[in-house]
Amino acid sequence: MNIRPDQHPSIFSSDSLHIDSAAETDRIVAGLREQLRGMRKRGLVLGLSGGIDSSVSVALAVRAVGARNVFCLFMPENDSDPESLRLGRLVAEIFGVDAIVDDIGPTLKAMGCYERRDAFIRQLVPDYGPGWASKIVIANALQGDGYNISSLVVQDPEGHQTKMRMPPTVYLGIVAATNMKQRMRKQLEYYHADRLNFAVLGTPNRLEYDQGFFVKNGDGAADVKPIAHLYKSQVYALAAFLGVPEEIRRRPPTTDTYSLEQTQEEFYFSLPYDRMDLCLYGLNKGLSAEEVGRAANLTALEVERVWADIAAKRKATRYLHLGPQLVDAVAEIGG
Repeated sequence: MNIRPDQHPSIFSSDSLHIDSAAETDRIVAGLREQLRGMRKRGLVLGLSGGIDSSVSVALAVRAVGARNVFCLFMPENDSDPESLRLGRLVAEIFGVDAIVDDIGPTLKAMGCYERRDAFIRQLVPDYGPGWASKIVIANALQGDGYNISSLVVQDPEGHQTKMRMPPTVYLGIVAATNMKQRMRKQLEYYHADRLNFAVLGTPNRLEYDQGFFVKNGDGAADVKPIAHLYKSQVYALAAFLGVPEEIRRRPPTTDTYSLEQTQEEFYFSLPYDRMDLCLYGLNKGLSAEEVGRAANLTALEVERVWADIAAKRKATRYLHLGPQLVDAVAEIGG
């Protein structure tokens, strides 16, 4: 990444994450081309959600291989926000890529995704059914005690919301059923990649990649991940440089996974991305909690709590980064 020590301001601030967007774009594009040559693939497939990460990834892919060699998928399901499809189509049109809509809702229903999820919710809310909606939210890291406690929020047909703690079996069951969505999408991406002899492009940014905010063999599966080294605020900087529409750059990051509207902040990160960037960067660079706190408008104690939360997520999700584990290495293929 194009951040040199002599570019860092003497006082830590958001400017510390500044990148030369043009130079970084050139570096990523060159890297993608080299990776594709090594895999003997001629293009890139990716799911386009209308969010900032997939939009930047499309723009980078087009620069790397040309619009004719980029294929995008819109994969809405029963709980998706229609706005995501509209914005995704806007991005595809702006960057001139081929894209299709493949509604995965019927497939997920046939697999029992929604019914399995609802059955676990009904262990806490027996009346949960048609007309209800739900989401999972995480405790605020600034107020926590080192444990990542998640709660279930349900909304009845009249619009009344209730928040409650979940026993582990209910939490794991809801997450397991919901993870079918990401895995189904990846099945389709690899189908089209195989059909076209393209590679699959994954879209995690550094916050997501570092802290395991992805589903193994779901959105975590990919052949290339060109923005995994970029902090979220740096992804936004590239978005402006690459011409991603302003309404996408203004849109709060969402999961677009649960039937109730849900931000990434309340589901996983506990803080807005710009403050999380500063905390993660400061931790990675060995800065003091006081210095990071001044930049992120947090107390030193709050920064230390965020760092503890990052450490806990890294530990809990380390297995997500692992490939299949072998009893003995297979030296002939480097395994």
